[in-house]
Amino acid sequence: MTDAAMRFGKAPEELARILDRAPPIMGDALRGETRLTGRWGHGALHDRLPGMEGHVVITYYGDPQDIVWRVGQQRLAGATRAGTITIIPEGHDGRWDIAGPINVSHVFLTRARLQDCADQLAGGKSVELLARVSFDDPVAARVMEMLGREAAAADPSARLFVEQATDLLCTQLMRGHSSFKALEPAVDRRGLADWQVRKVTDYMRAHLDESIGLDRLAGLVGLSRFHFCTAFRQATGRTPHEWLVTLRIERACQLLAGPELSITDVALAVGYETPSAFATRFRKQIGVTPTAFRRAL
Repeated sequence: MTDAAMRFGKAPEELARILDRAPPIMGDALRGETRLTGRWGHGALHDRLPGMEGHVVITYYGDPQDIVWRVGQQRLAGATRAGTITIIPEGHDGRWDIAGPINVSHVFLTRARLQDCADQLAGGKSVELLARVSFDDPVAARVMEMLGREAAAADPSARLFVEQATDLLCTQLMRGHSSFKALEPAVDRRGLADWQVRKVTDYMRAHLDESIGLDRLAGLVGLSRFHFCTAFRQATGRTPHEWLVTLRIERACQLLAGPELSITDVALAVGYETPSAFATRFRKQIGVTPTAFRRAL
């Protein structure tokens, strides 16, 4: 093992120091010294965690608990809900206050593994992850759930699946939680207010199976179509169409997790008139077809 890998291996040890039990690392290290845990649980936490080498990504299961992370002057708070993730970027220290007990799974990512993805998506530019606490991302959370389940399997096909799913997770982190393309509101606050973004988002979620026009969305917040598009992008960093597509695909992932609906029914439920149009968009967003995604669950 390289010196860097040995230092990265201390990340689980640092967590074990402040938790009531050590993270149960599963299987051998993956490419780039990536390590995984399955689903496990620990108690409440009220302690300071020093900066670690490598990134830690966490998802949650079971009943929600309050969680607060204080990093310098920044306070990040949320609840440990299913479908959310927490990201501790490399070198970020801070005080954690987490009610317990909670059920979690972890992915320990080296900078090198994430940079492999950056080399393809960002032309090799250095990419930094954003600190997140219980941030809504059903796609990343679902991938992590699959990783935790498959990591214990010993057959070669499981190893291949885990490596590919880890690449998918890295892509999702790059797209939604990094300096490459952040989903956070823009620093320039001349755009929509938070309540306006929530109102538009709630409307989109309630009408995913319909054709949603810009005029209707603009009317929800009392703006012209032109000013709405500009203000929405200033507030979210994305166009209304990009935002809607993300919500549709996230909902599709949730529906695909159950056996009740066919691929065609899922496509119609999230606003796509044909399975082929749905499959094309799904693959572009997630990296695999809806059929492959469902088969892997």
